[in-house]
Amino acid sequence: MRKFRWGVIGTGKIAHTFATALKHSEYAELCAVASRSDEKARDFAEKFGFSEYYGSYKEFAEKSGAEIVYIATPMASHLSDAWLCLENGKNVLCEKSLTLNTPQTEKLLAFAKEKDLFFMEAMWMKCRPVYRKMKEWIASGLIGDIEYIKADFSNFIPYNENDRLFRSDCGGGCLLDLGIYPITLTHDLLGVPDEIISSAHMMYGIDMSNSILFRYKNGAFSSMDNGFEIQLRNNAIISGTKGFITLGNWFHCTDEGILYDRSGSEVERFVRKDDINGYEYEVDEVHRCLESGIKESPLVPHSDTVAVMKLMDQCRAQWGMKFPEE
Repeated sequence: MRKFRWGVIGTGKIAHTFATALKHSEYAELCAVASRSDEKARDFAEKFGFSEYYGSYKEFAEKSGAEIVYIATPMASHLSDAWLCLENGKNVLCEKSLTLNTPQTEKLLAFAKEKDLFFMEAMWMKCRPVYRKMKEWIASGLIGDIEYIKADFSNFIPYNENDRLFRSDCGGGCLLDLGIYPITLTHDLLGVPDEIISSAHMMYGIDMSNSILFRYKNGAFSSMDNGFEIQLRNNAIISGTKGFITLGNWFHCTDEGILYDRSGSEVERFVRKDDINGYEYEVDEVHRCLESGIKESPLVPHSDTVAVMKLMDQCRAQWGMKFPEE
């Protein structure tokens, strides 16, 4: 496999985490980074070894040699930042949630197809070994038909008016930042629900916490609690007619999955420690797709990205939650 020239837009915490994984990939060439200031871009480039840096996203898109760009800006900026890269012929890996709503998501994905470029939402959970093993167990019929899913993602985060998480103008709120994970898990395993029952604690124009229930005509259901106000274990259980699977604390990035039979006896335990920090699997998937010449990942297909966004739109509609850009 050849090396792929990577660029990064945004120099915040998640960009640092991703760049750490990127730096350790033998197939990644750290080409260029862009920030809102030359100083931040230069510091980031020096820390990780990027050969170019830009204090302007536009200049980066038009002049850098990057062929695949990781976008790590706040959610409200994803549409314009990803559009800029696509417009300039660059493949894109964009952090979740991809955009603020379904029309924006569909518009962006349509543009990627029009430009014949690779595009993937950075849903790293779906690329991780434990998640893929869980799906393998289910596909093999080892837990039978799924009847119940319980998955939470709630962290206690002190309020900070300047933090993007609490700013409506940045696409803040726990749904798009945290809730997307249990919703993605549920949709991946059970599909689109027949009924959504949800409620949220709204403050500052965003959901500080929410509870979401997906119900299906066959009787299956999924229960999800998300938020910034309380700390939960953030594990998950997928229970079926023949057995169940548990995904350890921080289910979206756990290194352990356990398969049980109907009586609760352990059948198999799968453990996979990260080689770097867990983002390496996402990087590997992008490389595999680019090497194969395919424009979307089968692990994170565009159709799933759109479907999950529609579900989150429906939840926000129940709460009367809108972003300023809408």
